Amino acid sequence: MDSSKTDPRSDAANPDRSAALPPAVAGASRPSAPLWATLTATFFGAGRLKPGPGTWGSLATVVVWGLACSRIPVADRTWATILAAAVVTLIGIPAATLAARTSGLKDPQFVVIDEVAGQLVTLIAVPLAWKTFLAGLILFRVFDIWKPFPIRRLERLPEGTGIVVDDLGAGLYALAIMHLLLHFGLLTW
Repeated sequence: MDSSKTDPRSDAANPDRSAALPPAVAGASRPSAPLWATLTATFFGAGRLKPGPGTWGSLATVVVWGLACSRIPVADRTWATILAAAVVTLIGIPAATLAARTSGLKDPQFVVIDEVAGQLVTLIAVPLAWKTFLAGLILFRVFDIWKPFPIRRLERLPEGTGIVVDDLGAGLYALAIMHLLLHFGLLTW
């Protein structure tokens, strides 16, 4: 199971991560999120895959970005990755907010746009090779699940901001380790 997202059955076990909306809001009839928000928040359905929707979202990002990078000139890949991460973040925050509001959960498992943003951050200036992309996937998932200081605090930010920004933090940790591995020749491509 992907512990980076909340399981609706585990609200009592981890109230900070999975707190439902206040009863007045949770009990009210909620409309569904707009289609664009649902498609974005779930990364076109990757967040509906089980088990571990966060891992599926990260894996989908690695595959899609790997295919996209193969068509981008090497000299432009770093800036393209930064731009993609920024765009995903800017669109992902409102999409995650709407999806969370309509689900009644603070950080629903099916919202994986945060994994997309964080995974893209991990891949900034990383050579396009299966070893580097696999290492990036593993490193990002480790930091996303572990949430070292101060990442867990970022989850406390309101709504979609908290959902997405903590994964950006995990992506920065993974990016730092990735570049150390590359710099010292511990990860060859």
